[in-house]
Amino acid sequence: MNTETKTVSESAVEAVHIIRPNHLNGAHRLFGGILMQWIDEVAAIVAKRHCNGNVTTASVDNLTFLQGAYLDDLVVIKGKMTWVGNSSMEVCVDTYVENHQGERQRINNAHFILIALDDNGKPVSVPRLTLQTEDERLAWAHGEERQRIRMERKINKLDGI
Repeated sequence: MNTETKTVSESAVEAVHIIRPNHLNGAHRLFGGILMQWIDEVAAIVAKRHCNGNVTTASVDNLTFLQGAYLDDLVVIKGKMTWVGNSSMEVCVDTYVENHQGERQRINNAHFILIALDDNGKPVSVPRLTLQTEDERLAWAHGEERQRIRMERKINKLDGI
């Protein structure tokens, strides 16, 4: 087991994109696949910062599109570590549209599970997560519950349920 610890803020990421014509779908909104790529990249950067190594996306628990984004909108993507296991890490990614006054409205939420890998592509243990705020402790508790549900789903799949 890895005995190193890191805080949530040490690996947090904020990325900003401007929606351009090549990012739009037929309805003139941000194409969901483009946003999925952007948020997967943010999740991977958070995880790489946390484990100081290579990672792979194992699953996306939740990907909720709350509303669209449009040409010339500023899209702000914020990722943070919410839970860690032995080699797995849960990263919460929230996406916002930011107006000219700097006000943000959330348009997407996702939870990614990423696995830390060694140079041979094998899972390796990750640093523990030091929780500093009540919000971080609450996010951890929710992450533990999501992990319990993931494990239950995995067992049910193995049992053919």
